[in-house]
Amino acid sequence: MTKHRRNKIPEGLFKANIESLSHEGRGIAHIEGKTVFIENALPDEQVEFKYVSKRAKFDQGVAENIITVNKERIIPECQYFGYCGGCSLQHMKSGAQLAHKQSVLLEQFIHLGNVKPETVLPPLEGPSFAYRHKARLAVKHVIKKEKVLVGFREKRSSYVADIRECKVLHPDVGLKFIALQLLIESLSIYNQIPQIEAAVSDNGTALVLRHLADFTDEDIVKLNIFEDEHQLKLYLQPGGYETVERLNKSDIDELFYKLDDYDITIYFKPVDFTQVNVEVNKKMLSLAIELLEPNKDEIILDLFCGVGNFTLPLARMAKSVIGIEGNKGLVKQAKKNAIKNGIDNVEFFVADLAVLDKSNKFIKGRFDKILLDPARAGAKEVIESFNTKNVKRIVYVSCNPATLARDAGILVNEKGFKLTKAGVIDMFPHTTHVESIAVFDRE
Repeated sequence: MTKHRRNKIPEGLFKANIESLSHEGRGIAHIEGKTVFIENALPDEQVEFKYVSKRAKFDQGVAENIITVNKERIIPECQYFGYCGGCSLQHMKSGAQLAHKQSVLLEQFIHLGNVKPETVLPPLEGPSFAYRHKARLAVKHVIKKEKVLVGFREKRSSYVADIRECKVLHPDVGLKFIALQLLIESLSIYNQIPQIEAAVSDNGTALVLRHLADFTDEDIVKLNIFEDEHQLKLYLQPGGYETVERLNKSDIDELFYKLDDYDITIYFKPVDFTQVNVEVNKKMLSLAIELLEPNKDEIILDLFCGVGNFTLPLARMAKSVIGIEGNKGLVKQAKKNAIKNGIDNVEFFVADLAVLDKSNKFIKGRFDKILLDPARAGAKEVIESFNTKNVKRIVYVSCNPATLARDAGILVNEKGFKLTKAGVIDMFPHTTHVESIAVFDRE
């Protein structure tokens, strides 16, 4: 039996005419009838590219020279664009990025859900740089380079990119890469720290150091000095998320962000899920409430509620709100947030929304409206299981247009709803990540 051989990658540069853009933001061309996905290429451009892989059904390449330039092309602001895998659309104007994301959303609705929104909402925008308040950074001691690297992965690689800064991260994190490298290099377990999780809040920036071996007393002194010098809150994580603890145990202040429009403060732990883009989150929250139109006579169900980001503001305007979340830690935090904000017309329950127990109180309950904010897997199971005949409206916030489109097909074609409005939310500028919101009304 002969072994399968990978197709040999041609050397040199080749010309291609770019016809369109893939969902992943790569230019699409056809050469001798075969599809080629080309990074750093935009529609209507002619480029010279090099191949990076050849497969049975398609090839992949990277544009090296742009012969005919699309009017939407700009010079990327980040010097590491094309090398670091964190961003993939910095060569496009913001408006073009949003237009692409909107076209992806509408295409998925048609192809995967067989539905079409009656109204397309204008894109919800925010800051383009220094917007990211949550991130997980890779850490690696590279023997050949004789140094520690901190950052994101290289494009098309598992290696950590050798970068000095990140312009999309909040400056408390994005401008600290070199300082973090030097700190870790000075520690006894410099090769036992695989990642740093960052969380920026209104009252400070937290960095969670995952470590696979114990720090020495000398290490702890160095960490404390670093924390003081850079005005950061350091946390240590020797195991799972339940092991995360503050380096400075005398500092018991919780991280928080304020939702001033609703007189609410959301407290959270550095490893809790919160939206990465604080300014867009506030706009998204206001839009979701505006679209849901809660009133004091209505009972609202908030599924995948997290720490109460939507639940608590909704409770200010509704008769009562039930929040459901699969993560016990997030539910515990949501309950604390309700108490701290003096909100008593809300209840929170733990339930795995992918494996539903039909004896659960919220499944048997009667609700007027529902807000959904699931993870990338979507909400298929809960939509199929839940009795929605009394529900007048559903607002669905999504981080994956494919699963939103699939679920929209169920709601419209099986559950008696119509898709009245939908639009994109620019939660992750310069990436192909598509955040969106959709409104479903009872027929």
